[in-house]
Amino acid sequence: MTAEMTQDAAASNAGEPKEVLVTVKDLQRHFPVRAGLLKRKVGVVKAVDDVTFDIYRGETLGLVGESGSGKTTTGRVILQLDIATGGDIDFAGNNVLALSNSDLRALRPRMQTIFQDPHACLNPRMTVASIVGEPLREHEKMLSADREARIHELLKLVGLAPEHANRYPHEFSGGQRQRIGIARAIALNPDFIVCDEPIAALDVSIQAQVVNLLLELQEELGLTYLFISHDLSMVRHMADRVAVMYLGKIVELAEVDDLYDRPLHPYTQALQSAVPVPDPIVERSRERVILEGDIPSPSNPPSGCRFRTRCPIATERCESEEPEFREVRAGQWVACHYADQQQNAGG
Repeated sequence: MTAEMTQDAAASNAGEPKEVLVTVKDLQRHFPVRAGLLKRKVGVVKAVDDVTFDIYRGETLGLVGESGSGKTTTGRVILQLDIATGGDIDFAGNNVLALSNSDLRALRPRMQTIFQDPHACLNPRMTVASIVGEPLREHEKMLSADREARIHELLKLVGLAPEHANRYPHEFSGGQRQRIGIARAIALNPDFIVCDEPIAALDVSIQAQVVNLLLELQEELGLTYLFISHDLSMVRHMADRVAVMYLGKIVELAEVDDLYDRPLHPYTQALQSAVPVPDPIVERSRERVILEGDIPSPSNPPSGCRFRTRCPIATERCESEEPEFREVRAGQWVACHYADQQQNAGG
């Protein structure tokens, strides 16, 4: 699948062209495996392998999959917090991988991240004012009074009081710390934010509050999100489109309703079947898809289709031939030889 094909499909669905903010094409991130006294390279871990997708301005693209599927690495490489092994990343017309250090630094205010662990991502020796104001000191020439006013404005935006500015991270709950991290991420008025499992480390009782805050900020500030998560129910509430990753590759990409109501890849179907339904009658009657075994090692992935070792419908073809990532239904892309049969079976 090419970025142009994805853009055309989405445009035809919406009836009007959408502006592509981020284009990821054939992205790779391989980590060397070394062994022996001389630490010779004996193989590679293919954490991200030929990943392609677009993110449209103002939308939320959900990126889901099991632990170890390559979700976080994909987000880090897009932001250039990690170095790509191959492929292309375009952000607002800028070839990110070809930028010099100075040009990349100038672009960074437009690309920010919200980290998973609000306890680890805040410096315990810095006050909230110093944490939220750090991006302003690094990238903006502001008078001290103007910077202080901007910090207070940011704290109000995320639901904290200005008097919290002089406190330290240990004085806040997990949810409040994540709000501090969000305030830091939006300080420079970015266009794009990678949300790397921003609610995974929070109590269930406050996860919805943080997600609702992200949605409110997206509407108010015109933000674009890559929302990385393993929680499919939360992604459905948050995302416009969803990409499903397995062992370094995207196996399905679709509009959120299409993917949740009519998943075509066996892996997506298995993930869906594991999500509880708040209706005991429906829950009892649902058919469960139980995957056998663990995710294979990314340093030695299976031949052909990487999911074949756990797939309930795998055949000899799946072992010898890698499935093409193709559009099976308008706007729904699937990497499965038998996606057409899955579509017919699902109606």
